[in-house]
Amino acid sequence: MTTIQPMLLPVHTNLSAMPDLCTKRSYEINRYYGQRFSAVVIGGGAAGIAALGNLLEDGKTDPIAWVDTEFRGGKVACAYDEVPSNTRVSFFISYATAVAAFREVIESTPTPNAFTVLADLPQDQTCSLKYAGDLLRMLSDGLARNKRVQCFRGLVTAVTSKDDDSTWYLGFQADGTQAQQTLHAARVVYCTGSTPTVTTLPGLVEKKPSLLHLDLALKPSALRKAISPSTRTSVAVIGASHSAILVLMNLVRIVRSSHPLLQIKWFTRSPTLKYAMYQDGKIFHDNTGLKGEAAEFAKEMKLDAETFETSSLRDIVTRVDCSGGATKEAEAYQRELPGCDLMIQAIGFTPNQLPDMNRKLQYDHQTGQFLDARSRTVVSGLYGAGIAFPERVVDPSGDEEYAVGFFKFMKFLKRVSPQWVLKTDFSLQDQPSILEDISAGSISVAG
Repeated sequence: MTTIQPMLLPVHTNLSAMPDLCTKRSYEINRYYGQRFSAVVIGGGAAGIAALGNLLEDGKTDPIAWVDTEFRGGKVACAYDEVPSNTRVSFFISYATAVAAFREVIESTPTPNAFTVLADLPQDQTCSLKYAGDLLRMLSDGLARNKRVQCFRGLVTAVTSKDDDSTWYLGFQADGTQAQQTLHAARVVYCTGSTPTVTTLPGLVEKKPSLLHLDLALKPSALRKAISPSTRTSVAVIGASHSAILVLMNLVRIVRSSHPLLQIKWFTRSPTLKYAMYQDGKIFHDNTGLKGEAAEFAKEMKLDAETFETSSLRDIVTRVDCSGGATKEAEAYQRELPGCDLMIQAIGFTPNQLPDMNRKLQYDHQTGQFLDARSRTVVSGLYGAGIAFPERVVDPSGDEEYAVGFFKFMKFLKRVSPQWVLKTDFSLQDQPSILEDISAGSISVAG
């Protein structure tokens, strides 16, 4: 499968103008401070844009507040534009045409634009996330012009409610100011995103190895600049996830093109990598298996333990076995990590911290609602979606997974958001297995 590389859009498709638009509208809407919105959507990435699009489907005229720090399409558009997608182009098209508000943006945007460029690509292939990021920016720009949408550029610092949760009060700090304003809303939707997880590992000696952030490692142009081509350098890569394999791929390409003195130590618990498999019209390991360029690279380079002895990467990559339990894993780190100069952790993502609520919550991955952790009753009008709050699904083999991806967010929101608008409460008292505790901005499995 060939990944299509990004193509520059025509000059008149001015995606960069969108933040100025939102800034202008933010200053124009001071009259809305204190007004009661039908909803506040927090987050400007793929999930936040999808949530806003679905809430606009209700056919009402009530204003919806949209809060973000940038309105530039989230991390996909701003940080992951050099990452190859793990989904086919057709799914980005399905996302972009799923709701009326998106279709209106597409129809009103001069062509060629981000959508028409995507539509012209082979639909059964993957592509650079640059294309998807451009699409998000175009949709964000168009939604900011929607008469029902009021953009607030800045941070939500606190979220509180009355005893019956009929009205939510959001403390808002506008970008570039210290002043606090208050927004009132019937509903709050968290699409607040996640950040690469970083943890302390055994074997760290003072400040060595130095940490290279995963976001940087997923951007080849930045990664190349972060490592000296003339100094003998050893880089540790931690993990066997999709992101970890992409990092290995980026590092190997750098070694072969410009950094011959670079050596890689790959720390992995997985003797055998997991791949997404298409069989009888079903996808196995859809959310946990390798896809696209990462899968092709792993297979071609024979990264599994049983085939690595014959890999062409053995002169570049040392495979460090961390399987066998916590003790053996710690021993592997203590033995091998001190010899590394740099370290990249690709071990997952941690949800970004939520605004202060003075309340412990549980999240339901089937409905997108939250529960009060103490009373285990539904918190009316509070919802979540996206990578921080994904849908939990069961794949054809019976394994539970979290559904993360543009169209997966859209499918989930199309299913549950109509109930949010109706403020229908779901009975969750007998379903502890689908709940997760939300505390201090992190998610941990409950029950």
